[in-house]
Amino acid sequence: MRWSSEVRTSWRTFIESARSSLLAPAAGTPDVILRTALFVVVIVGAIGLGWTAKQAWAVHRLTRGVGNTIVYGADGKAWFSLDEHRRDVPLAEVAPSLREAVIAVEDHRFYRHGGIDPIGFGRAAWLNIRRGAITQGGSTITQQLARTVFLSNQRTLGRKGKEAILAGLIEQQLTKDQILELYLNRVALSGGTFGVEAMSRQLFAKRAKDLSLLESAIVAGLIRAPSALSPWSNEEGALARSKVVLARMREEGFISAAAEQGANAARVRMTSTPHLADAHSGYAKEYLRQAFREQVGDDDPPDWEVHTTFLPVVQLAAERAVEEGLARLGKRGLQAALVALDPETGDILAMVGGRNFNASPFNRAVRSRRQPGSAFKPFVYAAALDRGLSPVTVLDDLHSVSAPGRQEWTPRNAEEGTPDEATLREALLESNNQAAVALQLRIGSGAVLSLASDLGLRDQPNVPSLALGSGLVSPLELTAAYAAFPNGGFAVTPRAIVRVLDASEGVVVENAVRRKRALPEAVAFQTLTMLRDVVDLGTASSARSLGLRGPAGGKTGTTSEFKDAWFVGFNTSVVAAVWVGLDQPEPIGSEAFGARVALPIWADFMRRVARVLPAEQFPIPPGLREVELCRVSYLRPVDGCPTYIEFFKEGDDVPRHLCPIHQGSFKQEARRALDGIFSRVGRKILDIFK
Repeated sequence: MRWSSEVRTSWRTFIESARSSLLAPAAGTPDVILRTALFVVVIVGAIGLGWTAKQAWAVHRLTRGVGNTIVYGADGKAWFSLDEHRRDVPLAEVAPSLREAVIAVEDHRFYRHGGIDPIGFGRAAWLNIRRGAITQGGSTITQQLARTVFLSNQRTLGRKGKEAILAGLIEQQLTKDQILELYLNRVALSGGTFGVEAMSRQLFAKRAKDLSLLESAIVAGLIRAPSALSPWSNEEGALARSKVVLARMREEGFISAAAEQGANAARVRMTSTPHLADAHSGYAKEYLRQAFREQVGDDDPPDWEVHTTFLPVVQLAAERAVEEGLARLGKRGLQAALVALDPETGDILAMVGGRNFNASPFNRAVRSRRQPGSAFKPFVYAAALDRGLSPVTVLDDLHSVSAPGRQEWTPRNAEEGTPDEATLREALLESNNQAAVALQLRIGSGAVLSLASDLGLRDQPNVPSLALGSGLVSPLELTAAYAAFPNGGFAVTPRAIVRVLDASEGVVVENAVRRKRALPEAVAFQTLTMLRDVVDLGTASSARSLGLRGPAGGKTGTTSEFKDAWFVGFNTSVVAAVWVGLDQPEPIGSEAFGARVALPIWADFMRRVARVLPAEQFPIPPGLREVELCRVSYLRPVDGCPTYIEFFKEGDDVPRHLCPIHQGSFKQEARRALDGIFSRVGRKILDIFK
């Protein structure tokens, strides 16, 4: 409920009038103190009355039933309900034994109090005083409903006061049966399930009206501690709690001793796992539910709105790409994860955490941490460029690279016959392991670790194999880290929820875009051009034959024994990562390189979202010098050279020598010969001084 400008103006006028009249100059100091105290009382009372009036209107809306929190996609359209598992039913559709069980164990004086039970409250207060902490709530069913619908679960005196006021308002406007019906439809149970109807279907595959006495006692017993007593993880605890419920039912006269004894002796069949809702977008929806709970609380407030960054059309494309990609691979038990972000903001556009949400709700996109392999290398190269190297700086003696103090350890390349020297651009394009380790040793591990941490890849190991991706990352973390290349060097924090609005359209949560400079813009762009070569000419060049169009960059990743396959890539609109592997790390298969296993899924996803997230040309930042070089030798070109444009930042060494590989003009050949003579003479002079 938004207040109009007229209401706000009237409110300010009232405050000013009260302040002026109550704090007018008086003869004596005691009179001023009295007036000040009276002013404070008036203001506090006015605020209290305003809050109460607002809540009274909210309670009145409960007479039409409890609404649901609706989650919206980034397209502004309603996407799904926060609580898709709930199934509201009339009180008559709930078994009498279940109604009685809940009343007996949660609030046996429910039909005799006015919202607050003085006896229960007094007993809880005495226990809390004796224990020196708030361990007993003494809340009635009405108070629990007020908390569930309107408040958080924090145990504070302020919340208890609000809870009591709301309970009174609810009792004034709703009948006892209406209160009980709303409570039974909204109470939190196990497995993320709300309401007794949904829980009955989940746990016993039957409706709430068909539950037996023992089944009713089991469901009612879960209310006290839904997570700790979950039948799917603690069946023994749930059954023990049901005995307590049955005993309370007997004590309150709802059942006889014989009925209690018969229920305790009865056998019950429960499902082995909760049947989750539609698997469609299951990982994304559960991730958003968890984010909502972390930022707002465990409740599902009525008629709230959650505005997210996810684009449902992009989410659908991600799911299709993963589903069809795993089907093509055909290996049983193989899992995949895909995360897509807006590189400028860190907004999450899509998330897939596995093969099938119903079969395995574990979200690998967020919770699984695996070695990234060569997909980590761009951070080593970016750190080197930030330390003054250029994309055509030459790394030599690559075949003799070894770790200091560990001469027995030497990095090996996937292919034999690699050159003993290479430029940074050439080494990254070919994913040269020896060059990556040599580069890390040259600039120091500290530079790499610092950049990785700034980009969100924290707790990486300080070892020479860090350059080969021996640390652990999640797909979400790695995707966000790659965003720095297309966005000009900014570290972004992944964002899923933009804002949460309450039923009155008041802002409850507002999450701004969070990004900070991690790399100079020129360095980010140089790295980007090298990653473009990976897609156009290097280990990921098959992406073009798989349908990828437009400017794009990225990097493959494969871990030892082919246990993990990665591809992380981007264009101007989206950065996305794909991981493929088994939950218990073991070889995926023979020759299961990232380019063969993960890249096709990524390329399929990018092809599907090309119209929604079009690729544009990467903007060239100011201050870079464009120099034409030979594509093969990375030196100044002669007439016969295939060429490309290299970008040099201030302070970079720009090649001066001509390409020795291709045929040039007479003038170029003469200059090249002179260069060779001067080079040999220079080396001899250096040898003399050595």
